[in-house]
Amino acid sequence: MQSESHPADEYADAALFLGMNSVDEDVRRACKAFFVDRLAGRLVMSLEQVGRCDDIVWGFSRELQDAYYPFMDNLHTVMDIRRLGYDEADVERGTGPEPPRTLPAHERLLLGMVLNRKGLLHTASPRLAATTGFALRVADCADGPEARFPEPLESLYQQSLALRVPAEAL
Repeated sequence: MQSESHPADEYADAALFLGMNSVDEDVRRACKAFFVDRLAGRLVMSLEQVGRCDDIVWGFSRELQDAYYPFMDNLHTVMDIRRLGYDEADVERGTGPEPPRTLPAHERLLLGMVLNRKGLLHTASPRLAATTGFALRVADCADGPEARFPEPLESLYQQSLALRVPAEAL
């Protein structure tokens, strides 16, 4: 099966996406800046990572979900985020000897996808941040004013901040 991505693809995980709503302000600002900077670009997310975002958000009250989802829905519409399923080669790579067994299966499978497709993973996962030797970058907080989405996305983002994700959920 031929890969659906090309060597220049950048991947984002659920930790990076939900990091925009982190209780940790440095993580929140760094993750938000990442997405603001790439709003006109293209990202790839595995279907599992998109599902992980939903799974975490669905653990909050209906009221907080209603405050959060308009932003997420609009960002996924405005931004070119390609949602891809794993192929056989991704799974083989993710369950092989390269990804550390200390990582949870969802992160090993994601690394397998990124390695197999020769991409670059952007993350806010503390577990992945401690992993070396892979094509990944951890979101960094830039100094200066907070990055802003264009309207109406920024207003929806501000509304979404009613939902704040604890660091251990990332």
